[in-house]
Amino acid sequence: MFISEALAQATNVATTTEALPGGDGLKVFIQFALIFLVLYLLLIRPQQKRMKQHEAELNAIIKGTKIIVSGMLGTVVEVIDDEKLLVELAKDVRVTVLRSYVSQVLFDDSKKSKKK
Repeated sequence: MFISEALAQATNVATTTEALPGGDGLKVFIQFALIFLVLYLLLIRPQQKRMKQHEAELNAIIKGTKIIVSGMLGTVVEVIDDEKLLVELAKDVRVTVLRSYVSQVLFDDSKKSKKK
């Protein structure tokens, strides 16, 4: 008894979906375009801005800048080259770190005001 009702309902659904007019293609395209536009404005664009800002901060690292590397706070002692930094984590504890591994750059307010 239940199987025949389910088959009857499935047949009704199939006939109603086949009866859709062909002019809805433009509406579907516009809906997908709007969804993509919203996703771009809310997700992709802000992420790209954050990445550019982080890259600019990494390029602005100089001697004495406080940074966070893998959850550890350190001070840049020397900029070895474009990719490597010598970071002091504690007194007499120095580590060579790749610039790309720096997760956050902590600027002092005094340094920001001097740059402007």
